[in-house]
Amino acid sequence: MERPHESDNSSYIEKANASHYSNHQQSPADGDVSRVQYTGDNNEYIIINRQKYRRDELQAAFAGTLNPGLAPYPKININAAPLGLCAFALTNFMISLYNAQAMGITIPNVVVGMGCLYGGVIQVLSGFYCFISGNTFALTALASYGTFWISYAVIYVPNFGIGSAYATAEDLNQAVGLFIIGWIIFTFIILMLTLKSTVAFMGIFFFLLIEFTLLAAGLLAGKTGVVRAGGCVGMITSVFAWYDAFAGTATPFNSYITARPIPLPWYRQGAQS
Repeated sequence: MERPHESDNSSYIEKANASHYSNHQQSPADGDVSRVQYTGDNNEYIIINRQKYRRDELQAAFAGTLNPGLAPYPKININAAPLGLCAFALTNFMISLYNAQAMGITIPNVVVGMGCLYGGVIQVLSGFYCFISGNTFALTALASYGTFWISYAVIYVPNFGIGSAYATAEDLNQAVGLFIIGWIIFTFIILMLTLKSTVAFMGIFFFLLIEFTLLAAGLLAGKTGVVRAGGCVGMITSVFAWYDAFAGTATPFNSYITARPIPLPWYRQGAQS
């Protein structure tokens, strides 16, 4: 048997022929369209289009590739999602430290370069590479949040004249708060597309939604404590993003530790019903 390539998470998904089905589970006839089925003593296998996969390995592959669905995307040996997740996680972590006023620092200008390049350009490019792999969700999420970081970073670039256009710092904060409201709506839409994924996958967008909500509320109301709370939640968001990036790169070939997916409670209940 040919040894799977270490960078291909999908190589750990077991394909099965008719002989791998349970004795009480008959394989659908050729040409028939079948629904998703579960088999095994504890429903540990999922059958999609007459092929059987281990549920935990399938879900691990989904988290690492930013794929929220039940079926794998077409097999192309390009997975840029971990790069995009790392770019998002590190940029968000740094700006969250400033929002939380760690070490008493409140001016986020140091993160401008990271927001434009790593969190911005690199994340957008990784989204388009995911599109080449057929992953529309990853394209939408990574490219959108990449442009968010670019547009947020340039606010603090004097040559753009964005910050100087406002008479006071309070006016600028309220304008940024309104800017974030639009991203709250977008993040909610993305969150709704992760309800069939895993805890770590959904956790990114769940905590990001809370982070954006706190930041917008704090900036609009002029409440520094609320903004600091948003910064603390933002660090949690970054941890989830880093974990999913690890899930997309760690395999038994390159790491002694691999990510184990935790299905969402309603997903587990649906599988057992």
